[in-house]
Amino acid sequence: MRINAVYASRDPNRAGVVLEAMGANNIAVTIAQRSKEVLGLLANRSCDLLLVGQKLADEDGVTVVKNLRARGPTRTLPIIALVEHADLAAQADLRPKTPYAGFYTTAPAPGSAGAPAAAAPKEKVSLRLAFFQAGADECLSLNWDVAECVARIKAVLRRIQINPSEEIIKMGEVELNLTSYTVHVAGKQVSLTSKELDLLYVFLSSANRVLSRPYLIERVWGYNYFGSPRTVDVHVRRLREKLGKASRFITTIPCVGYKLVPPGADMRR
Repeated sequence: MRINAVYASRDPNRAGVVLEAMGANNIAVTIAQRSKEVLGLLANRSCDLLLVGQKLADEDGVTVVKNLRARGPTRTLPIIALVEHADLAAQADLRPKTPYAGFYTTAPAPGSAGAPAAAAPKEKVSLRLAFFQAGADECLSLNWDVAECVARIKAVLRRIQINPSEEIIKMGEVELNLTSYTVHVAGKQVSLTSKELDLLYVFLSSANRVLSRPYLIERVWGYNYFGSPRTVDVHVRRLREKLGKASRFITTIPCVGYKLVPPGADMRR
């Protein structure tokens, strides 16, 4: 099943390699550069994962995470911080510096000539720790191996699964098992492609809603798809053929897209 993620950062291109690797692992990523855009995406679309950079165009990433964790609907949303070379920056901050720019040396002993006056130690919180304290589930660095970043993202997605038991969506004679990723129509298993399965899931989870072709493209193929919107029509036609009589539930809305109309109040989850 395709995972829908949002990446919030003022400069998303810096994480381009990681985002590309996520796309190759069936994780569709939508970009947002402002906190208001993030809230809009979370309110209006299905989002399984949020990635937050160090800075957004209007707020810093740590503040965004804090605010989301204070909101009811996003308290359980998996959030991963994505920072730039956080480990190297933290090490550099801890090294003693001389007054001469660009040089590092051993600090003079207390009381010796040139030694600074004793000051109370200032406690520093690293950027990664700040994200964890704000409520992030994981914090990745762009200087890490891309494969490791993707593996850690998948690990977070596994950990946040609240109900490991089978999740099934039923509508009439159609039954979609989200755990085994299988479909049964009138008790018989129907073989669907991955895109057809994703398309069926979007229909079943959005009953009685008109779904435009661009919306279906974004949900099933991802935001970076640049093909013809008519590919939706081809996949809907094939899906209808495989569903047989159950295809009557998928209604075409002229000039817009499609709508799934369940039989009476039989739609349940």
